[in-house]
Amino acid sequence: MTGFFGDIPKLTYQPDGDSEFAFRHYNPDEIVMGKRLEDHLRFAVAYWHSFAWEGGDPFGGRTFDRPWFGSEMEKAKLKADVAFEMFDLLNVPFFCFHDADVRPEGTSFAETTRNLEEIVDYFGQKMEGSQTRLLWGTANLFTHRRFMSGAATNPDPEVFAWSAATVKTCMDATHRLGGANYVLWGGREGYETLLNTDLKREAEQAGAFLSMVVDYKHKIGFPGTILIEPKPQEPSKHQYDYDVATVYGFLKRFGLENEVKLNIEQGHAILAGHSFEHELALAASLGLLGSIDMNRNDYQSGWDTDQFPDSVPEVARAYYEVLKAGGFTTGGTNFDSKLRRQSLDPEDLILGHAGAMDVCARGLKAAAKLLEDGTLETLRAERYAGWDRPESKALLTSDLASIEARVRDEGINPEPRSGRQERLENLWNRYV
Repeated sequence: MTGFFGDIPKLTYQPDGDSEFAFRHYNPDEIVMGKRLEDHLRFAVAYWHSFAWEGGDPFGGRTFDRPWFGSEMEKAKLKADVAFEMFDLLNVPFFCFHDADVRPEGTSFAETTRNLEEIVDYFGQKMEGSQTRLLWGTANLFTHRRFMSGAATNPDPEVFAWSAATVKTCMDATHRLGGANYVLWGGREGYETLLNTDLKREAEQAGAFLSMVVDYKHKIGFPGTILIEPKPQEPSKHQYDYDVATVYGFLKRFGLENEVKLNIEQGHAILAGHSFEHELALAASLGLLGSIDMNRNDYQSGWDTDQFPDSVPEVARAYYEVLKAGGFTTGGTNFDSKLRRQSLDPEDLILGHAGAMDVCARGLKAAAKLLEDGTLETLRAERYAGWDRPESKALLTSDLASIEARVRDEGINPEPRSGRQERLENLWNRYV
């Protein structure tokens, strides 16, 4: 034991207890819609925000003082020790990481790869004595200055090559650790100005890069899912993976829509001008819903603040779409969330996750009750019931001239019908 978390006890489900260090609503063994709650939610801790982030923001530097901060392999292993202690305290089934979160940067690609392989071996040892598995791995292709103009879309072919090689090592690491997914997040795959940007060339580079990733997945027999995480902006002015619809168009363009799914983040959806549930529902309708990052933004700040979820109604809307789509398969609920830079104590790290897990549990259970009740889906179906008639279905395969003749001959003169939004909102609020 590292002693970092002191005497904090392992958290258990205590709905009527007094301890801060307990779950009030998250009972992993509770059966919801025929499945354990843990298996519905599939919680994951984000290695980067929990253990690698130093507490900085655009106007100020590091506020956290962690004993594992540094570039030595011994500190990387201490970080892993602390991480797995936290996984055990929270009893989370999964974690996620970028390569740069877990290993020191070397002076060459070869040295950096050796560092990653060493820490992956160490992770493997830690996982032998842990219930926590890897939800997904990914490569950090945005922090180092070499990626200032992107990775796959970089105008420099050597950066493209470095990035492809890095992704290969990270896919190998994810596969070795039994990861359920591999994620690509284009943190700087975008542009600041069209004055120095060739959009067509950069899109073709991105398509070629992703095709290589898919080919390598099959070559090594990786059974997990390849995921793309959409984001509209920040740090780039305009990123190519703007939202679900944009990524779907990209996948169709390069014939990859049956090979790749999406990891959708609540905060990114908001930055794109959408609701989280919109992005989830659209992804599900396109067969692309894979996994989620459950973190919110401060709606007054206008940027990606990565805060733990604290709104049961918001979370319930998201899980309603997930459940309606059949639930997660390889995906799960990753807390891509970080403490506030004034929350310095080890206890804060535990309580931030515990509170978020309770909020998600409450939200999913409320969504499940509404879905099981069936009233909302019945009322939705009634709104479109006219399309179930044979003559209505025929409209979709008819032609304009025939339809015009029918409208004229039958004297069709439709009147508007209420969308009943307020009634449905009242129904929703009876469950949440």
